[in-house]
Amino acid sequence: MLRRDLLRAAASAAALSFIPRHAQAQAAQAWAQVLAGDTPQPAPLTDAQRAIVRTVADAIIPRTDTPGANDVDVLAFVEVIVAGYYTDAERAQLRDGLDAMDVLARERTGQPLAGLTGAPLATVMNALDQPADRTTPAARGYSRLKGLVVHGYFTSARVQREVLKTQIMPGMFDGAAPMPVRGAGRDA
Repeated sequence: MLRRDLLRAAASAAALSFIPRHAQAQAAQAWAQVLAGDTPQPAPLTDAQRAIVRTVADAIIPRTDTPGANDVDVLAFVEVIVAGYYTDAERAQLRDGLDAMDVLARERTGQPLAGLTGAPLATVMNALDQPADRTTPAARGYSRLKGLVVHGYFTSARVQREVLKTQIMPGMFDGAAPMPVRGAGRDA
């Protein structure tokens, strides 16, 4: 095993151990719903809010030599969690936060957050990552969205398989494996 593989496995095990069991179960159920194509109706986010989630998710976990957040469809995961596990108040708070993030982007760059790239996106992401006031709707919305994106990304089957190299069932059953004969080589 290479050192980096060992460190990656240790880091993923440590990270997943901090996720409460109910959250792990919710993630598994949410991903099962996403894979089944069972989208929440009515949709918990508007088209504009979905575009913001895609932009922010790609900024948080972009595609490199590994899949990015949008490659594993974190948006679908976010919508399932928001629709199925959030209270009405939590849903409203996230939606308000996404809208406030867009207002911040327009104030800082003169453009909507959805679709920003390069330096303008970096300006907005830095403002969201290091807010002067963590109680603003934009800061709270970003914090919640970032948690959802990271949680969704690392609990996705594709990331478990391709990035973390998680083996659910280590080894392989081989019913035809050679077995030593008991008592062979003993003098009776």
